[in-house]
Amino acid sequence: MEDLIIEITEEMAGERIDKAVSSIDEDWSRSQIQGWVREGAVKVNGETVKPNYKVRLDDVIIVTPPVLEELDVVAENLYLEVVYEDQDVLVVNKPKGMVVHPAPGHSSGTLVNGLMHHCTDLSGINGVVRPGIVHRIDKDTSGLLMVAKNDAAHTSLVDQLVKKTVTRKYLALVHGHIPHDKGTIDAPIARDAKERQNMAVVDKGKHAITHFRVLERFGDFTLVECRLETGRTHQIRVHMKYIGFPLVGDPKYGPKKTMDIGGQALHAEVIGFIHPRTDEYMEFSSEPPVEFTELLESLRKKD
Repeated sequence: MEDLIIEITEEMAGERIDKAVSSIDEDWSRSQIQGWVREGAVKVNGETVKPNYKVRLDDVIIVTPPVLEELDVVAENLYLEVVYEDQDVLVVNKPKGMVVHPAPGHSSGTLVNGLMHHCTDLSGINGVVRPGIVHRIDKDTSGLLMVAKNDAAHTSLVDQLVKKTVTRKYLALVHGHIPHDKGTIDAPIARDAKERQNMAVVDKGKHAITHFRVLERFGDFTLVECRLETGRTHQIRVHMKYIGFPLVGDPKYGPKKTMDIGGQALHAEVIGFIHPRTDEYMEFSSEPPVEFTELLESLRKKD
C-alpha cells in the first residue's frame, strides 16, 4: 500500500491525529491509527508524534500503513434469507445489524462469510474480501441486495447500476410532517469537511438524486418510499436530513432526541434488474423486519 499524504485544512485543525487520519479512510479505525502512531508509521512534518497530538493548519501528515496480511475470509454457516438464486445471480434479504463484507474489526459474521458457505461460485472481480458483492447497504439498513455468481454477471449488474437502470426502492421513517406528497432531491454528496466520517451535501460533491413519495403520516413522523437514481454512500440518510426530515434512529444524521431502535429506520424493499443471461427484467420485494412494522403499528395507534 502506498504512503498517504494528508495536508491539514482549517476544518480539521485541532483534531487529534487519530481522528484526523481515520476520517480520510473509513476502513481505518482510530485505535488502529493510534498503534501506527506509536510505531512511527504516522509522521507529522517528517517527525514522529504522540497519539494525543492535535493537528495544526498546514501540517503535512504522511501515513505509511504497515504491510498487512490479507484478511482470511472464512466460510460460515450463517442463516441467509435467499429470495432468488440461479447460476448467475443471488438476491439476498440482509438483516439489520449484518455487515456486508469483512473489514478490520468485522472479520466474521458478515454477509460474505455466509455467502461463501452457501455457494462456492461467486464473482471474483471485487477480490477475496468482497466476492460477488456488486453494491452495498449499510450495516443497520435491512433489505435486498443482488449478488453476482460469476464475472460476466458482475460486469452486467455494475453496468446497469452505472446506467441507472436498476430499480432500488427503500422504506424510510423520518422525523417531521412532510407536507407534499412527493419530491426529488437533486443535491451532490461528498465527505463532510468537519465530520470526516460523515457524508454531506457539498457543492463540489458527486451527483446524487433521490426521488421520494409519502406513504403515510403519523403526526410528527412520515413514512416515505425513496427511489435511488444514484447510489452514493449514505445517500438517503444525507438527502432526507438535507431537506429537514432526518431518519428515525439514525446515529449519524438523525437528531439527538430520536428513537433508540438500533440504527436508522431504513429498509431496501425493492430491487429490480435485467438478468445478465436472459435479458429478462426481474423485480423482487421484501417486507420490512418485524421491529420496523411494530414501530409503524405503535405510531398508528398513537395517531
